[in-house]
Amino acid sequence: MKMMPRYLFGLAMMAAFSPALITASYAQLHLEIAKAPESAPKIAIIPFSNDSAIYPIIEQDLNRSGRFSSASKNLPATASLNNVNAEAWKAAGVPYVVLGDVKQNADGSFAVQYQLYDIEKQKFLLNELLTVPASRIRSAAHMISDEIYQALTGIQGDFTGRIAYVLRNPATPEQRYTLQIADTDGEQPKTVLSSRDPILSPAWTPDAKKIAYVSFETKRPAIYIQDLSTGQREKLAGFRGLNGAPSFSPDGKSMLFTASMHDNPEIYQMNLETRQVKRMTNDSAIDTEARYAPDGKSFIFTSDRGGSAQIYRYNLEDGSTKRLTFRGAFNARGSLSADGKYIALVHRPAGSNYKVAIQEISTGITNILTPTSLDESPSFSPNGQMVVYATREGNRGLLAIMSTDGRFRMNLPSEQGEVREPAWAPK
Repeated sequence: MKMMPRYLFGLAMMAAFSPALITASYAQLHLEIAKAPESAPKIAIIPFSNDSAIYPIIEQDLNRSGRFSSASKNLPATASLNNVNAEAWKAAGVPYVVLGDVKQNADGSFAVQYQLYDIEKQKFLLNELLTVPASRIRSAAHMISDEIYQALTGIQGDFTGRIAYVLRNPATPEQRYTLQIADTDGEQPKTVLSSRDPILSPAWTPDAKKIAYVSFETKRPAIYIQDLSTGQREKLAGFRGLNGAPSFSPDGKSMLFTASMHDNPEIYQMNLETRQVKRMTNDSAIDTEARYAPDGKSFIFTSDRGGSAQIYRYNLEDGSTKRLTFRGAFNARGSLSADGKYIALVHRPAGSNYKVAIQEISTGITNILTPTSLDESPSFSPNGQMVVYATREGNRGLLAIMSTDGRFRMNLPSEQGEVREPAWAPK
């Protein structure tokens, strides 16, 4: 009997539920730097005046981008707002310096001024003043990191982003499965829902205001969508058989999903306004894991129609299908970058090792990204510079985030159980 890899057929896993508004944190993810870049431009984050919260977050963000290395320990020179001492920093080989000052306003908010100075050009690249509510200090720090990253790389930062994931904790039977959302550094986790039964395949709407998922609360899989601000949810797909792997179109008007309402698992498209469903694939093989292309003109999906799990592209204009992956015996769980040029996928090069790889669509060139061997569910960051995925290290099931150039990797384990099924929120 042919084995069904859970990467391809996860929605076939047989899995009471308590919907709620997003609640306080349930399980903290812990950041562990697994691989630091060997060489990267130095950047000094000078401790902000009157602050112990903002500048450490900025320093951590820029370090974990893989693009910079911190020069903030054993500082070779002093600096303060509008007074950088450029020659000393140049002699120390530090090309960029970040400075700041924090003052509390009468209404309890904070005035945060920060500057980014280019030592070589001897000028400020950023010099901004923000008014920040006390409850948004961490968010402000991530936003400053985004601005610094974009100023130095020309690429939009993703530090203000969020990641959805499923926590599995056998020690709490009534909340064995929990759908959570956290910052990209694992901080500020929030519980969206808890269940005794499996939760699979979280998928964000394009505006990141809602999230869909597969729930087994009725002992068979159904797709629900939930508003993150109100907690209100509704069932989108509860057809006979399987219902899984939701994906929203870029305009948010339709959803792709896998269903077996006609016995064989196929890709279907639902008009979210009328709830009308259209069958997209019709093959004796199993078709699943559809993901819209960023331009909305096609989608990729996984199928074993060629004898093994591979990724195909379906053209919505003419209904044609083209195979995209050829290297390796197994390729599945494809995730497209925001520019539509790359696929992050689960790739088995040989034996039983499942790794995350990146394939350039135009050339078919595939590069294995991860050093671990049981990787699944890759998801690109919005700027395409990082990939989050689930993996195992020893007896731990954890999330990992790795730069697409392979220079940097961090782990995000939880002490309360295993984490899996990550999905990076769109901007």
